[in-house]
Amino acid sequence: MLVLSRKMDEEIIIDNNIVIKIISIQNGIVKIGFDAPQDKVILRGELKAAIAGENIKASSDITNEIDKLATLGKIINNKK
Repeated sequence: MLVLSRKMDEEIIIDNNIVIKIISIQNGIVKIGFDAPQDKVILRGELKAAIAGENIKASSDITNEIDKLATLGKIINNKK
């Protein structure tokens, strides 16, 4: 991990098209601005973890529904 110290209004440039700028520093809180192409996703760490959890839950829900449909299909086929 690269660790940098920055002051107000200083920037970090990544890959020539992503700019991270220190907007303000007050009471131990740093506000950071990001300027990046629209195809780049920028998420807070806790949101990424929450989204991953929701994706796992949704995947499980879909698997359960597919299992139910397969069971229903077997029941219908046995009644023919």
